[in-house]
Amino acid sequence: MEKVLDLIKDKKMFSPGNVVGVAVSGGSDSMALLHFLVSNKDVFDIDVMAIHVDHNTRENDLRDAIFVEDYCKQNRIKFYKFKVEALTLMKQKGMSMEEACREARFSVFENLKKKGLVDKLAIAHHLNDQAETVLLHILRGSGLNGASGMQYIRDDFYVRPFLDITKEEILSYVYENQIPFVEDETNVDTKISRNLLRQKILPELRKVWTNVDENLCNFAKICREDDQTIRSLMNFDAVSFEKDVAKIPLSYFSYSQSFVGRLILDCIQKIGNAQDVSKKHIDMICDFARSGQNGSRISLPNNITCFKEYEFITLAVKKPKLEVATEWKFKKGVTRVGDYGTIHVKKISDRSQKTIGGLLVDIDKIPQNAVWRFRREGDFIEKFGGGIVKLKKYLTDKKIPLRLRDFLPVLCSGMEVLAVANVDISESLKIDEKTKNIALITFNLKNWV
Repeated sequence: MEKVLDLIKDKKMFSPGNVVGVAVSGGSDSMALLHFLVSNKDVFDIDVMAIHVDHNTRENDLRDAIFVEDYCKQNRIKFYKFKVEALTLMKQKGMSMEEACREARFSVFENLKKKGLVDKLAIAHHLNDQAETVLLHILRGSGLNGASGMQYIRDDFYVRPFLDITKEEILSYVYENQIPFVEDETNVDTKISRNLLRQKILPELRKVWTNVDENLCNFAKICREDDQTIRSLMNFDAVSFEKDVAKIPLSYFSYSQSFVGRLILDCIQKIGNAQDVSKKHIDMICDFARSGQNGSRISLPNNITCFKEYEFITLAVKKPKLEVATEWKFKKGVTRVGDYGTIHVKKISDRSQKTIGGLLVDIDKIPQNAVWRFRREGDFIEKFGGGIVKLKKYLTDKKIPLRLRDFLPVLCSGMEVLAVANVDISESLKIDEKTKNIALITFNLKNWV
């Protein structure tokens, strides 16, 4: 296993003092990685802990969790166990079981990262896994990014120390060190794409091309180098990100498809998950940017929706439908708008106060029956500066995207809209020379972007 030691040092996977979590399923690969890192923790001056995620999808999930926990107790290894509901996630998001398990598992890892419980997360992917991944991506229609395969280090957090060694080398290490492990019975289910490659296709390819795994991995390295060179030439400073949304100016779609495709993948990866986003999806988005109607949308894998919104292509993670009350009576102080966030109304004395992200109103002009609610058919507003228009036209003129209009709180008296959250007030609430009481209205709408 000298190759593993050399790779860790060469790639600088760990820093002295790091707490390294190891994703341990109980299988031979992850048990070997846990044993290897624990055995060499003094070499790298790291602390090692085992992380086990119970996906709650198999009868043997509990057995595997107990097995890993017992091993860690016997060997005095710190152990964390988590249980996720992958089946529920699969049904909610329309994913495959494999995708749902992966998303649930990585959400656990990300939470560990956010809480500062681990500095690095080690995963036991090896050379044969890399070959399977590259071939799978190619068969799904991937470009250079997918053909580049898995990285040794991702996001300066996920590390793969075994990526240059084979399954055979790992099994030799397991047997030499008498490391116990359990078998996952689903690994033989060839209805799962990766298992089909592993159990049927690659064994046949190896009969003809004995070095097929190494050749696929070398191909991935070449693709990765070429991809990195192209990316070094890219500069897309006008792309904006906010929460689970990426906005790409339409002007960028006149650039080379080589650049634009990478930009789209990077944006999707930054807001969600670009796995299973292939060339056909990239082509679809580019065609949509050129010929799609404003306000229209297309669906992408992994719960991502693409919208055409005025001068932008917007990529957004679908949000679950939020339960909200019908309306909320206007009041000073804080109003909680269902699950959407809060509205704050505060009296101020200085009418010249800056209102970035807020609205200044003459609070005495707000009718007693005023309420916060969401837009309805027939709503109208007297624009600031004069002129009564339907709210629909007003929001269009303000270039508020269609995907956001139904979830934007408005202050109303009957069908008359007095203010639109984060947008503007009507003429009827403006401050003038007769104004005595001024209020600053600010919004913290966590689920509105």
